[in-house]
Amino acid sequence: MEPKFHAFMFPWFAFGHMIPFLHLANKLAEKGHRVTFLLPKKAQKQLEHHNLFPDSIVFHPLTVPPVNGLPAGAETTSDIPISLDNLLSKALDLTRDQVEAAVRALRPDLIFFDFAQWIPDMAKEHMIKSVSYIIVSATTIAHTHVPGGKLGVRPPGYPSSKVMFRENDVHALATLSIFYKRLYHQITTGLKSCDVIALRTCKEVEDTSKPLEERWNHFLSGFAPKSVVFCSPGSQVILEKDQFQELCLGMELTGLPFLLAVKPPRGSSTVQEGLPEGFEERVKDRGVVWGGWVQQPLILAHPSIGCFVNHCGPGTIWESLVSDCQMVLIPFLSDQVLFTRLMTEEFEVSVEVPREKTGWFSKESLSNAIKSVMDKDSDIGKLVRSNHTKLKEILVSPGLLTGYVDHFVEGLQENLI
Repeated sequence: MEPKFHAFMFPWFAFGHMIPFLHLANKLAEKGHRVTFLLPKKAQKQLEHHNLFPDSIVFHPLTVPPVNGLPAGAETTSDIPISLDNLLSKALDLTRDQVEAAVRALRPDLIFFDFAQWIPDMAKEHMIKSVSYIIVSATTIAHTHVPGGKLGVRPPGYPSSKVMFRENDVHALATLSIFYKRLYHQITTGLKSCDVIALRTCKEVEDTSKPLEERWNHFLSGFAPKSVVFCSPGSQVILEKDQFQELCLGMELTGLPFLLAVKPPRGSSTVQEGLPEGFEERVKDRGVVWGGWVQQPLILAHPSIGCFVNHCGPGTIWESLVSDCQMVLIPFLSDQVLFTRLMTEEFEVSVEVPREKTGWFSKESLSNAIKSVMDKDSDIGKLVRSNHTKLKEILVSPGLLTGYVDHFVEGLQENLI
């Protein structure tokens, strides 16, 4: 029998990172390994239902230290706008003493991390192995962390690719600010210093232990199969009011039933405060704008959903690929832009919403992109549907995920010898 190990997991304080780490933890626990999952206190409640092996996966809550400028009580990226991510990153670094205390007390064999570049040095001090577990696409890492390269710049001779930023990706390029320079340093340092580099390139394990909430099941069941557009720009995106309204009007302009899950716009406490004048009355029988959390995988699995409009985040895109929905992408951050190029131009399984010179999209461009894939007779709709179906067949083929996990665990065990 292969020896069992005890792994720590310490992901970036964002649900788009913590959930994939927990999915991996479930696969390790399924094979008899133990996992201690380090996370902010408030996040535990929202992640508990994803823990399929509570006897083997133990949550270890961390207190997020105060940082000047970080709102009181903020513990994850869902609590703050993107502009404050740099402060949350500093808070994560300040948890080092808590992490090290847990290592001393529980003596794990491995520790998985992504942004905390100090983990490898700490692990070496305590004679344990460190694993840099990257949940964004391999394409993103290849283009932003190439050997000898600088942030967003490829060195001479590095292979060119059309999966790169375009000149009018103003918004995405603007995000390469203090946080992204810090992030580049964190990931690069972690990759250079760790014992094992792991890239998440296989589909997620979907948690279906809970049924879809009755409110959404009732709403969606009132429409024909594959007729509803589900739009979710991501838990970290907070739009300006004019862009929030443009998003709402774009969904209305499609003429299709829709469910829009989006945070309230900047300056508003609820989504209702930011809605365009007369919007709710015009779409009351076919459209809902929701400002809270939704069961995304279960919504995508509902037979009425025909199109998924999303930001191409690393977790969301896998959920898109293993669904039967048409995919329309609106990237906001740098890794999302690169992953969007991969999906739309290399695999041709989706369409991207064109942006104006300002970097933002219009209601017309959003509506046209959605209608282009929802039209069963359109050439682009047929193309992306066919390609998506073929790729999904590969991703959900029997034994694919198990094979990846088996080889991964074998590699970890070899590194512990």
